Amino acid sequence: MIAAAGENNELGKDNDLVWHLPDDFKRFKELTTGHYIIMGRKTFESFPKLLPYRTHVVITRNTEYPEEGIIVAHSMEEALKVAENDEQPFIIGGGEIYKVGLDYAQRIELTRVHGTFEADAYFPEIPEDSWQLVASEFHDTDDRHAYAFTYETWEKRTIP
Repeated sequence: MIAAAGENNELGKDNDLVWHLPDDFKRFKELTTGHYIIMGRKTFESFPKLLPYRTHVVITRNTEYPEEGIIVAHSMEEALKVAENDEQPFIIGGGEIYKVGLDYAQRIELTRVHGTFEADAYFPEIPEDSWQLVASEFHDTDDRHAYAFTYETWEKRTIP
């Protein structure tokens, strides 16, 4: 999974992000290019256009959802089956899709935005008994970034 979330796990409001972090967009592009990106319908509809060099898999209950340029799936299981030949597909949101995806993911690339925001979509709590923080890289505010943020990489703990 890949996400950016505020201190209280805020993802966004009104189907949009509540911050602008150019370096995070760049990292998202670098990590996801060439891979399947799995998302919910509302997340897909928030894009101005298809993201280049990525295969879009959209999860929706709508059996007649238009599918030009995308692959439609009706469950996380179906979406992951479609992406099975990609060794690193990414679940990219939104809130409900992340909640379901937590059971399937092995790694979370989380940009923790250091601030609190008004939001209507949230990233799920990462249960530290089953997930471990394996990397962390802090970035302070600057002329292009109004908020400090930390790139966090979480891996699912293996149960002996």
